[in-house]
Amino acid sequence: MAPPARPRHTRIPKDKFAVYFGHLKSQPYNESPSGRGAGSHQRYVRRAAGNPEKPNVRFSTELKGHLAGIEKIAFNPVKDAELCSVSNDGVVKFWDVRTKTCINEVKGLGNAHSLAWAPDGSSVLVGNRRGELFQISPTKPVIVASRQLSVDTNQMAFCWSGEKVFLPTTEGKIRILSYPDLEPVLHVNHAVKEGESTEFMLQGHTASCLTTELSPTGRYLATGGADSIIALFDTKDWICQRTVSRMVGPVKSISAASSRAGSGLEVTHTESGEHVHTFKTAGPCEAVAWAPTRYCLAYSDLGVLRIVDVDRK
Repeated sequence: MAPPARPRHTRIPKDKFAVYFGHLKSQPYNESPSGRGAGSHQRYVRRAAGNPEKPNVRFSTELKGHLAGIEKIAFNPVKDAELCSVSNDGVVKFWDVRTKTCINEVKGLGNAHSLAWAPDGSSVLVGNRRGELFQISPTKPVIVASRQLSVDTNQMAFCWSGEKVFLPTTEGKIRILSYPDLEPVLHVNHAVKEGESTEFMLQGHTASCLTTELSPTGRYLATGGADSIIALFDTKDWICQRTVSRMVGPVKSISAASSRAGSGLEVTHTESGEHVHTFKTAGPCEAVAWAPTRYCLAYSDLGVLRIVDVDRK
């Protein structure tokens, strides 16, 4: 289930993480957005980067963005410079963070709030609060396919082969469905009552399961819930191995662990559950994403989408 091998920066040890990231801060970019007045409700994408050996060398940029709050962001798994964002304005946008431009957008998705890239970068799966799922291409301005589910789902994740997708539900369970036909993959091995489903679902939360994320090695599936718990499932036997309970409030995004209540992003070492670092933020962070091949973290902070990038060259 691990992703295909790609060039990556040397892994930063957990005890050195704060050394690399501690001094990186975003600074305002003074370029004024054209054609927008002071009263505009337009959101922006901001990019910030720095060199750990030269903490004063930083830059940031802003991109014209959504007309409502950003719900989820994710890098293209095969193109580090391509970022996708979804908003409850019903629009998905694809960004080139190098040229500061929106390269594609798809409208008409309702109250959209979740998205996940297929591992090969060829499509994006988007969900809204009415239980609808949409398949979208990063190069087409229209919806490719749609599916209505019987249970509302939250932030999903693909397995690394792209053949399965993990869907957390408002019932606190995680469904494992095939892709792209979205049919149950696993079934229980015992008799069920008449009318009951035989679908096997992961159970690790006492409240709505809000998000899920597969580890880079494919060994663990992390899930976050409204019960303020992060659960780590072993993908070999689908047994919950451990839980992380440092969070305050519902856990809505776990590329780096983040909570809706309070401010700050908590980074936790997956194997040990040890706290590694806290990114200070102005407010709650609804969306968080690591770049697939380098130490580059994107997150939304009070309606602004920020990127902190360790340039190790």
